[in-house]
Amino acid sequence: MEQHPSPSNETARPRQPVLFLPHGGGPCFFMDWPDTWDRMAAYLRGVAAGLPQRPDGIVVVSSHWETGMPTVTSGMNPALIYDYSGFPPHTYQLRYPAPGSPELAARTCALLDRAGIACAQDPERGFDHGVFIPFMLAFPQADIPIVELSLQRDLNAALEIRIGATLRPLRDQNILIVGTGMTYHNLHHFMGQNPQSNVVSREFDTWLAHAVEAPPDVRTEALTQWMHAPGARICHPRPEHLLPLMFAAGAAGTDRGVRDYSDTVMGKALSGFRFG
Repeated sequence: MEQHPSPSNETARPRQPVLFLPHGGGPCFFMDWPDTWDRMAAYLRGVAAGLPQRPDGIVVVSSHWETGMPTVTSGMNPALIYDYSGFPPHTYQLRYPAPGSPELAARTCALLDRAGIACAQDPERGFDHGVFIPFMLAFPQADIPIVELSLQRDLNAALEIRIGATLRPLRDQNILIVGTGMTYHNLHHFMGQNPQSNVVSREFDTWLAHAVEAPPDVRTEALTQWMHAPGARICHPRPEHLLPLMFAAGAAGTDRGVRDYSDTVMGKALSGFRFG
C-alpha cells in the first residue's frame, strides 16, 4: 500500500537534496565488464546512505524518454523498458518491481499546470533503463514509489531548468528529485581510442563542475548556455544525456551544487552532482 506523509510530518522532516546520477552504459553494472564501471557502481550503491531520511517518493528525469509536453508515469505497477540492444540475454531479464504513484504523478502535474506548463499523465509507460539500471544499485529494495518525468523533444536547457524549479516544493514533502544521464555522451568517441577526445572530455567536465558549483544565479546562466563551453558539442552531439542535470539544477533553487563523484571511464571524464 502506498504511504504518504501527513502534513505535520512534512514540516518536521528535513528537505531532500536533488541528485544528478550517471546511469552508466546500458546494463553495464550487471555484466562481466571488469573494473570499468566499478567506481560508478560503488557511488550509486552509496546514494541512499547520503540522504537525510528515506524518501516517500522519487520524481526522476531520465535521458531516455522524450515527449512533446512534460509527461509523467501514472501507473501503479510500471513495467521495465529494456531500451538497449546487443547485450547478453540475462540483461533482458533484470527485474526492478518498484511501485508507481498515481498520487505523486497528480501532484507533479498540478505543480506544472499551476506554473502554466501543460502536463500529461501516461498510465501505461514503464521505467526505461535510465531509471531502473542505476536505481537497482541506489535503491535495491525497490520499495520507494517512483514517478518518471519526460524530457521535452526540443531539448531546451532553459525549459528543463524551469520545469525543475517548478517541482522544487516536492522536496519539502520528502520527495527526492533525481536526474539521470551522463556528463559525457558521444558514443562514437566513447568506444574509440582517440586521445584528443579524452582531453576534450576533461576540459568539458572541469567547466561543468565549475558551473554547477558556482552561485545559483551564475550556475543557471552557465548551464543555460552550456553549448558554448569548451568541447561541449563534441562531448554532447545531442544533449539528451546532459539535460537531466539542468532539470536537477532547477529543482535545487538556491542550494549550492557539489560534484560528489568524479571518474574516468574508457578515457572519458564523468561526474555526478548533488544539490543541498
